[in-house]
Amino acid sequence: MRILFVASHRPDRSPSQRYRFEQFAPYWAGHGVEVEYAWIIDEEDDRVFYSPGRIMAKAGIWRNSLVRRAEHVRRARDFDLIVLQREALMTGSIRFERAFAKSGVPVIYDFDDAIWQMDVSEANRRLKWLKDPRKVPKIIALADHVIAGNAYLADYARRYNRHVEVIPTVIDTERYVPTPVAPRADGKVVIGWTGSLTSVTHLRRALPMLEEVQRSLGGDVILRVISDRPLEAPGIQVENVRWNAATEAEDLAAIDIGIMPMPDDEWSRGKCGFKGLQYMGMGKAVVLSPVGVNNTIVQDGVNGLLAATDAEWKEKLARLVADADLRRRLGSAARRTVEEKYSTIAWRDRYLALFNELTRTK
Repeated sequence: MRILFVASHRPDRSPSQRYRFEQFAPYWAGHGVEVEYAWIIDEEDDRVFYSPGRIMAKAGIWRNSLVRRAEHVRRARDFDLIVLQREALMTGSIRFERAFAKSGVPVIYDFDDAIWQMDVSEANRRLKWLKDPRKVPKIIALADHVIAGNAYLADYARRYNRHVEVIPTVIDTERYVPTPVAPRADGKVVIGWTGSLTSVTHLRRALPMLEEVQRSLGGDVILRVISDRPLEAPGIQVENVRWNAATEAEDLAAIDIGIMPMPDDEWSRGKCGFKGLQYMGMGKAVVLSPVGVNNTIVQDGVNGLLAATDAEWKEKLARLVADADLRRRLGSAARRTVEEKYSTIAWRDRYLALFNELTRTK
């Protein structure tokens, strides 16, 4: 079986693509599934596309994207199945999605965010007019099958397509493994956060609370931020670590507590809780905002803690900082949760079964 995976970015670039599809490909290859990646933004384009301004250069990327996508459509019938993640082109057009649907090859549409909401990177605010999130339901309606990252997204998709199922964003538990780490020489407990430039806004909103935590505990804690850009937070002791796909798990091993603060809004309710799952897969105690799927992943006090208000955040972080046994107990339960419900091993065969179901019906 041959699958064409249609997405914006090259392999090993986008977390969404990597964790929802690419990490399964080696296992599928052992079961007769060959994957070809069809992307439109290469490494050189990346530096331009996510930089402010440079309108003419971005226009060139758009023109090249049209050419690349046209070639992918031309070759669509060479494949047994097409998996489309999010969108075929970064504008409001669905011309390529329609073309893939008309090819006669079964199309799976995969999404893991509330992308029917307008979301534009800061670098591309001036180009906001090119996007049209109203295309999302049209793409969903074109697909033979829809995979949503959580129940909230699936409920939305079912308004436009009857063939919808939930497959969560999952962890490779053979890579994310609890790793003993020697205590820090300074004795500090490490509160960790990982994420990209686009999600750091949520962490910034929590900085006043974290500053109070650090101050109230007499400097016994340090904030480790693993991201593509360093975080500047006057008043907080921050240890910045440059995000690197090759060392992601190792960089998380050094934290004691993983946090995922986020507002309770429609965009956040569409999130798939992946930060929390990364920490939990490493056997770390977590404190998450009780928003969306986080309420499903974490049972408060059993495999992690949930905190809605600043007072709850401060109380629960202080409790974890003071109690290493509680951190270990919650971390062990968190790891079991990931192994049983949110691991590649738990879901890789469901994908294979789905692929076979769809290719048999055409």
